[in-house]
Amino acid sequence: MTAVQAAGAERGSLRDRAYDTLRRRIVEAQLQPGERLVERDLAAELEVSRIPLREALRRLEAEGLVVLVPRRGALVSPFTPSDVRDLFDVRESLESLAARLAAERAGAEGLARLASRLDAARTATGRRDRAAIAAANAGFHTDIVELSDNPLLTSMMRPLEARTLWLFRLTAQRDAARQCAEHEELYEAIAAGAADRAAALALGHVADGRAESLALAAAWSHPEIDPQEVAARRRRRGP
Repeated sequence: MTAVQAAGAERGSLRDRAYDTLRRRIVEAQLQPGERLVERDLAAELEVSRIPLREALRRLEAEGLVVLVPRRGALVSPFTPSDVRDLFDVRESLESLAARLAAERAGAEGLARLASRLDAARTATGRRDRAAIAAANAGFHTDIVELSDNPLLTSMMRPLEARTLWLFRLTAQRDAARQCAEHEELYEAIAAGAADRAAALALGHVADGRAESLALAAAWSHPEIDPQEVAARRRRRGP
């Protein structure tokens, strides 16, 4: 490996580390919607230079988790009720399709993975571990998309995975036992190959969370935030 290749590999590693850390903090709600992201502070904390950090922020922007304002800075996406509504619009259409296809195409190995994910959700629900519940429930939905065996659908849904997990984490106070029960019913329909029933259950399950999620979004989001105005501020947290 040449010196140039080695430098590029190192930068890529630093970029990935910064991306993984910031993505986790956002979807786990350690960084709140609308919160200012100060490059200088983050670079120092994560021990990376500005270049890999900016590359990481661009990846997060592509996932809808960060807003970048040219020459001004970045902030965590405000994730407004309108954003939540749009996410539900897409999920209701595509996840019902995914469930239908999964019921038609899933094999024994795929169903075993889905059952394992359901077990993880039950365990997390029993422990009342909100972070684990959010991760397990989001993973259950992602697994169904994978079981659809439709690469185009999978590629369309992949950019929504982080926002869906983020939504589940921010709405963790929803009735976890009810969600788990609905997931069990959906799993049974998919395992039985009941395509129409699986599609209807998936649509109903996603739609059922819309009103409560929109109400919760009004509490966490900052619809009054102008991203350019916020990113232009140069206040720093701490000394």
